[in-house]
Amino acid sequence: MRENIRVVPFEMKYIEDYHKNFNEEITKYQWPDPFENLEDARALLQEFLDEMEKGETLIFAVVDDADRFIGSTEIHGLTDDCNELGVWIIESEQGKGYAYEALKYTLDQAYEKYGKTEFFYEADIRNEGSNKLLKKFSDSYEITELETEELVTDSGKELKLRGNVLKRR
Repeated sequence: MRENIRVVPFEMKYIEDYHKNFNEEITKYQWPDPFENLEDARALLQEFLDEMEKGETLIFAVVDDADRFIGSTEIHGLTDDCNELGVWIIESEQGKGYAYEALKYTLDQAYEKYGKTEFFYEADIRNEGSNKLLKKFSDSYEITELETEELVTDSGKELKLRGNVLKRR
C-alpha cells in the first residue's frame, strides 16, 4: 500500500465527502446517479454497512494521511459465487494509482477472510480509467471479457457496459 493512502472500513464520518464527490462526472458511466440529498446517501451507505456486518459486503473508504476521504471500494454479494467489485476515486485524486491500490486491498481481504477467488467487474467501454485499471490485474487474475450490453438508465444515461470475470490465479 502506498504510504500516502490507507484503505479503512467505511464509517459514516466520511458520508458528507462521499455524497459531495459522488457527482455527475464520477457517475457518468455508472448505473447509479448522484444522490439527491445527504439522507439518500446515508441510507444507502447504512445498507452497505449492515450487509458488511452480516458478511455479505465489504466496503472501505480510501483516505489520505490526514484521514481525508478520497474514494471508496466495495465487493457486494460475498454470499454468492461471483462477487461484484466497485471502486471510485474523487476527481482531484484520479490517475495516481489509488484505485488499483484500494481494489487490490479489497480483493485480498475477500480472499483472506472469505476465500473468494472469482469476481465480476463491470465498466462502460468508454470509461478509459476503469478499463485501464482492470488490465493492471491481469498478472494476478485470469480475466474473461463478457459481451457489451447497451442500456439506458432510469435517468436517461446511455451506457455500454462490459462485464468481466476475474479469477484469482
